[in-house]
Amino acid sequence: MSRFAMLAAVATAGIAVAAPAGVSLASSTRHSAPQPPVTGTFQNSSSSIPGSSQEETATARLTSPIVTLTGADVAAAREKKTPLPAWKKALRYALDKRGTPYVWGGASRKGYDCSGLMLRAYQHAGIQLPRTAAQQYNAFSRKISWKNLKPGDLVFFHGLGHVGMISKRGYMVHSPRTGDVVKVEKLSSWRRASFVGAVRPDRKGVKAWAARKAASQAPAPAMPTATIL
Repeated sequence: MSRFAMLAAVATAGIAVAAPAGVSLASSTRHSAPQPPVTGTFQNSSSSIPGSSQEETATARLTSPIVTLTGADVAAAREKKTPLPAWKKALRYALDKRGTPYVWGGASRKGYDCSGLMLRAYQHAGIQLPRTAAQQYNAFSRKISWKNLKPGDLVFFHGLGHVGMISKRGYMVHSPRTGDVVKVEKLSSWRRASFVGAVRPDRKGVKAWAARKAASQAPAPAMPTATIL
């Protein structure tokens, strides 16, 4: 058998070999009959056993359906694997309540006041804040400056009479006043002038506040009574 005939026979059998120097495998099989498309991984006939585990594995790999993941699928998978931080859960909750009417003393879907919205938002994230704006501000010893505000931070205005949550740089979500609704508002120069401070809620800070509150409400210890002998 000539060298070209041997190469043609090898190509027909599906065995991968290196072509001799100066010989093109494509040219050697130019006149051979058209072959069906390769649908599996072929082995030398002397070592291939039909139905073997290697052959089944190759067939399974080629016949398995191809799954295409979209960007949304990848993002959802990452989010499911990595739990959301508390501030992001709280912010999502507050933004979801846009359009809910302001209700003085409200802390439910029927209506929220400013601190009631913050209370429920962080409660949804697993952090229990105190009820009023002043208490929420004093629950944390670390204060955040205006230039260092980040989404999720609680911002306080008008002598601790009002509180909102930073939604993105230069904006906050809050429940403003009677007759208004929960909404996102730009932090104007007027807001800047009435800014008191900000806090970044965390469980450690709230626990410290709760401990201080419990200590302040504990009854004073009984004073020893002097006796005259």
